[in-house]
Amino acid sequence: MFKFKKKMAPIVLAALVSSSLFAATSSAATDYWQNWTDGGGTVNAVNGSGGNYSVNWYNTGNFVVGKGWTTGSPTRTINYNAGVWAPSGNGYLTLYGWTRNSLIEYYVVDSWGTYRPTGTYKGSVNSDGGTYDIYTNTRYNAPSIDGTQTFTQYWSVRQSKRPTGSNVSITFSNHVNAWRNVGMNLGSSWSYQVLATEGYQSSGSSNVTVW
Repeated sequence: MFKFKKKMAPIVLAALVSSSLFAATSSAATDYWQNWTDGGGTVNAVNGSGGNYSVNWYNTGNFVVGKGWTTGSPTRTINYNAGVWAPSGNGYLTLYGWTRNSLIEYYVVDSWGTYRPTGTYKGSVNSDGGTYDIYTNTRYNAPSIDGTQTFTQYWSVRQSKRPTGSNVSITFSNHVNAWRNVGMNLGSSWSYQVLATEGYQSSGSSNVTVW
């Protein structure tokens, strides 16, 4: 599922995803529940009602938990409330997904723990009350939704951590358009899209509702 690079790499979190690891929920708002760990440490994830989920983790390796949609969309506005977001160590609160044709792994990172991701800087975009720096990165012979592949990552990373505890939105089309304007084109076929808690060699807790 998720495979992380060492600290010296510009991007430390990346993902191997298999659809067999996920189960659909009955929520009208969201239909995708993501819960994966590489087995390191302890990850206790709860698939709550509607779009809610919670996760508590301790001394983990690599994990990702989130809720969202089986099929991503470039025009979706993702609403969420992170009532709890308390990482101790490396973690992201992020919109996350994949496209195929071309194979692209993408992130819109609203908050993080001890490490703010970077990469090859491409510009910035103003969206939803904040400024996000745009980065790209290439992963070589790395795990992906289509097995071991070489693929590109697209990142929008907020310049400052977004306050949590209230209803907020990610207008994804703003990021898609900004990426396109700097030559970062997503693929034509959309895989899943989730609002995720992702962690690596860390502890913490989160409680998030997505709609």
